[in-house]
Amino acid sequence: MDNPLVQVDPGLFIWTILTFLVLAGLLAKFAWKPMLHALEQRQQMVAKSVDDARQAKEELARVNQETARMLTAARVEAEAIVSRTRTDAERLRAELREKAMADAAKIRQDAEQQIQLETKRGVEQIRREAIDLSLAIASKLLRRNVSMADNEALIADAIRQIEITES
Repeated sequence: MDNPLVQVDPGLFIWTILTFLVLAGLLAKFAWKPMLHALEQRQQMVAKSVDDARQAKEELARVNQETARMLTAARVEAEAIVSRTRTDAERLRAELREKAMADAAKIRQDAEQQIQLETKRGVEQIRREAIDLSLAIASKLLRRNVSMADNEALIADAIRQIEITES
């Protein structure tokens, strides 16, 4: 066995251990510490991100609750507005109905008064014409012409007699 790789050489063994220890020291100082520090920072960043996500989730839940509360309040207010509007519309409808009925009653009353006035005028006119006709007939019957003053006195007397009989 002459293979130098398989033979134990104490100098090579010491140099190999010494090289390993120096390399391990250098790696620990220049590679592992920065890597551990970077891993620590990454772990802190992940923890902070998880905490931020939890806070964002809580904030979202709070905003959702606030939005739901605002929507409920808006619905209640809208229903109140609709209710007030309906009440106002009913009140206005009732007022308009009352006003229309009052106007109709006034128009009917005015029409009745106008009818009564026109009826009185018509009756008065008919009375005068009946009296004039009666006087004309009486005048022809008597063959005499009645004077204007006699005519007026006869008319007034006839009107009085008709009013007395109607009362």
